[in-house]
Amino acid sequence: MRATTAHGSDSAHITRTTAALTSDIRAVVARGLSPARSADLAAEALRGYLADPELLTAEQCVGSRERYTQHVLHAEPDGSFSVVALVWLPGQRTPVHDHVSWCVTGVHQGTETEHRYRLVPEGKPARLVATEVVTNPVGSVCGFAPPGDIHEVRNSGAGTAISLHVYGADVVRLGSSVRRVYERPDGERD
Repeated sequence: MRATTAHGSDSAHITRTTAALTSDIRAVVARGLSPARSADLAAEALRGYLADPELLTAEQCVGSRERYTQHVLHAEPDGSFSVVALVWLPGQRTPVHDHVSWCVTGVHQGTETEHRYRLVPEGKPARLVATEVVTNPVGSVCGFAPPGDIHEVRNSGAGTAISLHVYGADVVRLGSSVRRVYERPDGERD
């Protein structure tokens, strides 16, 4: 699963606010903590930037009618983290997926709905069980680290939603933060 990518990492096109966020994330990653603790601290750092109207350029707020759009804002040269803006038009969503690394998301504009799941290994094949549905308005931040990071994200609102994502991996090199894509559980409604 890959989002439409509007452009690669280009630090010449990031705002001063995004540069400050990137610096704060760099300091978190440099501490060399566990993935879960890194996600928690990155979430705290991200929270302080979400309400800033100068966080993104106008170009970084543009979506695509075909699928949600990924704007890579920064990929650390050593591959330790990436900062990405995702733009979601109404109705757009990810498939159910998990991640290659810890991840932090924060909503900058609009509202996103997240369906969370857990994998039940009993039986053949293993199956997904829905655990909760979370509505994330502007300013909402969540962080997680594998395992336990299976989810689907969608824009259920009537307007554009924009979220910032910080991944503990180089999404430019990998092409995505997604480890696996799962089938939605039987009987689950859209």
